[in-house]
Amino acid sequence: MKKIGIFGGAFNPPHIAHSIAAEHVTDELTLDKMIFIPSGNHPLKESIGAEHRLAMAKLAFGDNEKFEVSDIEIRGSNEKTYTVDTLEKLKKVYSKEEVKLFLILGADNILILNKWKQPEKLFELSEIVVIGRPGSELEKAEAKYSSKIRIVPIPLMEISSSNIRSLIREKKSARYMISRDVENYIYENRLYI
Repeated sequence: MKKIGIFGGAFNPPHIAHSIAAEHVTDELTLDKMIFIPSGNHPLKESIGAEHRLAMAKLAFGDNEKFEVSDIEIRGSNEKTYTVDTLEKLKKVYSKEEVKLFLILGADNILILNKWKQPEKLFELSEIVVIGRPGSELEKAEAKYSSKIRIVPIPLMEISSSNIRSLIREKKSARYMISRDVENYIYENRLYI
């Protein structure tokens, strides 16, 4: 059976903590592939245009043969995108293969899972894998969710996309938090300034 990780997010911008987490989870779960899915029109967050986030994700994650970047949430729609719908689309894409999907979530997301569209269905479509995030408290998660998740500890780093955006706005360096290619893309396209 093929094991595929699904790592969604705004990736606004993608940074090294995303790469390290994905690599760690890929190894821990012996995944065949990790698919990064930049969110389309995210119902809970605002961000720069999806085309920029997709381009940066390709630059950030494109050098790993087990990593793939998908535009499944971005292409052809300005409507809000929901993880449950994306998982259903992926099940159809892989319907001719024996595939198990692993949805990778930051611990902060498990705390607000009740705000997501059809959260119970996520568990039917995939195995939920929760990775640690600085400052999150998994014990506060609803028992009906926390009893069904698989926790994979990862190296924790105090790096966030919001912090990187602030540094860039303040004309400070975000070097080493993001790849050189992503950094160049940000400045060439005057993002976050």
